[in-house]
Amino acid sequence: MRLRYALLTSALASSLACAPRTSVPPAPAPGQAATAPDTNPAVATAAVDLTQPPELAPPPALDLPPIVTRKLDNGLSLMIVEQHELPVVDYLLVIGTGGEADPSAQGGLASLTADMLDEGTTTRSSLEIADQAAFLGAGLATSSGWDRSFVTLHTTTAQMDSALALFGDVVLHPAFPATDLERVRKDRLTALLQLEDRGPAIADRVFDEVVFGDHNPYGHALTGTRESVRSISRADITAFYHRYYRPNNATLIVVGDVRPDDVERRARALFGSWQRGDIPATEYGPVPPASGRTIYLVDKPAAAQSSFRIGGVGVARSTPDYFATEVMNTILGGSFTSRLNQNLRETHGYTYGAFSGFSMRREAGPFTAEAEIVAAKTDSALIQFMAELNAIREPVPEAELTRAKQLLQLQLPGDFETTRSIASRLVPVAVYDLPLTFYNDYVGRIGAVTQSDVQRVARALIHPDSLDIVIVGDSKQVEPSLKALGIAPVKAIQFP
Repeated sequence: MRLRYALLTSALASSLACAPRTSVPPAPAPGQAATAPDTNPAVATAAVDLTQPPELAPPPALDLPPIVTRKLDNGLSLMIVEQHELPVVDYLLVIGTGGEADPSAQGGLASLTADMLDEGTTTRSSLEIADQAAFLGAGLATSSGWDRSFVTLHTTTAQMDSALALFGDVVLHPAFPATDLERVRKDRLTALLQLEDRGPAIADRVFDEVVFGDHNPYGHALTGTRESVRSISRADITAFYHRYYRPNNATLIVVGDVRPDDVERRARALFGSWQRGDIPATEYGPVPPASGRTIYLVDKPAAAQSSFRIGGVGVARSTPDYFATEVMNTILGGSFTSRLNQNLRETHGYTYGAFSGFSMRREAGPFTAEAEIVAAKTDSALIQFMAELNAIREPVPEAELTRAKQLLQLQLPGDFETTRSIASRLVPVAVYDLPLTFYNDYVGRIGAVTQSDVQRVARALIHPDSLDIVIVGDSKQVEPSLKALGIAPVKAIQFP
């Protein structure tokens, strides 16, 4: 033990002796003032006033790499962006159909179909797919949303051939094995059961049902209900796949260390035999007509907080007022410094966060203002929500407008840092047929939004007198005070 201690102390002494030495000024003698270290006038900087926020510079020009487009004979569109900083590439296959195509009694069919794509093909089991992706160091995923379904692949260029073979097999040859379907179904049913006990999830579900009703696809949840998920058969999934997963309903977005000609060659080899087909048009049923303001109260006994969802039908992605709407919503509730969050969180302390947003889809999706509010302040929070939803319809101060526009402009470059983020940003361009120069023009279009533009879209899209107000909370605690406010009649809603 003594020998080991001696060896350790000797090694420590040697390492300290070899370490670079730094000059430390001697401590001042008692009563002697400390002297400031010597400064080099050549590197001295001007004093900074720390009581004032820094001035933001004008947004820099965003120099984005060009988007190269190609189209195969079967109708598959290609969008290619070269990014040679790292030897990686992202492939994102976008199917132009999502949950809006679910039959009314089979909510969740699109998302269940997407979930099943990588659960087995005609030549690989689900475990073999997972094992091969892990062996290649590749990321393979499937998902579905509104207006779109995805199959994504992230891989190094060194493993690209093998990874693409796996990717193509998942896209073109899904087997939808019955045993795997039952496992995925059980997982989905368990998740839905859990969501039925969570106030925010209940509020989301009820809000969509109230705003869009039973006859519009936006009135059902992307994941479906327990009843609809139980009703979906393997034959339903197979039929949905063959109906919508067609090359003329798809765009392959490729971003990374690639060349366009090589991407086209690989795409032809992989997807050239994929057969095109007729894509059924989606039927969007009517939404309930706008009526007077109503509070829909869902009882969640003993809830410590109340979940707010306030709004109505918003606007489609094709709106010519897209940029003005983005700026207006940024001021209202689209950022941490927005009015709703500053009011309900910072000023009053009712919530950890209050926000708003427009879900822009092929058809008009919802406008929603939302927050999770401490139960005792449910009535007070509703007063503040209504104040802000009325105030945004009035002219906004120039300084506030400038700040919102700068936020949108200056955060844009951060969305183009990685191959994956670039590919994600190109999805709306593919799905909604936006100009290829959309992001090149973004900074200028945001900068051109005026005070009158903001007021115009706010008055056109936000109607305080006909809002649907969904609140999930403890009815015994919050209902009397909500009725006493007189803001709107209170209607009890049962869920599920």
